[in-house]
Amino acid sequence: MRYYIIAGEASGDLHGGKLVKAIRELDSTASIQAWGGEQMQQAGATLVKHYSQLAFMGFVEVVKNLPAILRNIRFCKKDIQAFNPDVLVLIDYPGFNLTIAPWAKKNGYKIAYYISPQVWAWKEGRVKKMKTCIDHLMAILPFEKDYFLNRWNWEIEYVGHPLLEAIDQAQQQPPIPIPATQPIVALLPGSRKQEISKKLPIMLGVSKQFTNYQFVVAKAPGLPDTFYKIWQEQYPNVLFVTGKTYDLLRQSQAALVTSGTATLETALLQIPQVVCYKGSAISYEIGKRVVKIKYISLVNLILDRPLVEELIQYKLTVPTLTAALQKILTPSVARNTIMEGYATLRTLLQQEEPASKKAAISIHALARK
Repeated sequence: MRYYIIAGEASGDLHGGKLVKAIRELDSTASIQAWGGEQMQQAGATLVKHYSQLAFMGFVEVVKNLPAILRNIRFCKKDIQAFNPDVLVLIDYPGFNLTIAPWAKKNGYKIAYYISPQVWAWKEGRVKKMKTCIDHLMAILPFEKDYFLNRWNWEIEYVGHPLLEAIDQAQQQPPIPIPATQPIVALLPGSRKQEISKKLPIMLGVSKQFTNYQFVVAKAPGLPDTFYKIWQEQYPNVLFVTGKTYDLLRQSQAALVTSGTATLETALLQIPQVVCYKGSAISYEIGKRVVKIKYISLVNLILDRPLVEELIQYKLTVPTLTAALQKILTPSVARNTIMEGYATLRTLLQQEEPASKKAAISIHALARK
């Protein structure tokens, strides 16, 4: 069977890689073409475009890069037609994928959506469009199944969270040692240039207050080393590593983490964290008015309580981040509370079968229809 998969971010590539592997285990002759990254490519997909060419964050950034986005959409449609897949698989990345989905449905393609868009957070009206063009929707957050059924009368599949299998697999081997002689604080500033440029300078500024710790930055695999050069020169005592995020976290005392999938990865690896978010001022002000969520971190959203501290936009400064980190670095009530919450989180996300296997079974079945 022929599978065309679209993932537009680093997290989508991670989950897409597991999915490609699971599809190949079910369908040994599968032909898979994908938008994604190294993980999907290594699993056996033919890479069409790398996510580093696609990831634009925030309202202003999207508008500024609109010509490039429109070119990508036109190219994607032509490439799907040329490949003629038995099923189109969309992974998260709703701004792009929900533009492709109606066109694909109109042109007769079967559509599976793995990792449902977070419509419960904002632009809820998208569900009406989704119901008309998505043949099978798969969610990875435990509350989403009830949300779609109770609010939209739409029976979807909850497959569990794919991060669990990635984390469990990583922990089967000892971590690659980070060359540090002091306790480590991990900095995870994100995978997009815009978000890194906003947050990393603040995260690095904190390092000057903790001279007894080794600060280590996890570089985004899709970005060139030259992008980080200015900060490496300004902070020669900080280490920068690529492709070792899990190894880094497993050896860390605490982490400063950008909002998104990385917050959940950090939690499942049992590392106390402070969640950081900072976008352009205009994007933030617009987002604040349209996004309907209590928390920005997946950890707090799933638990429905503020387990980990979130420093958002104007609250994210060197002094506030320094204070937040100080609370969780050493044994304390705050640190113990976080660790107990992490155990509850894992229980909520665990399923009998890995998420990628459950998703692959559903996608393969849809392709064969």
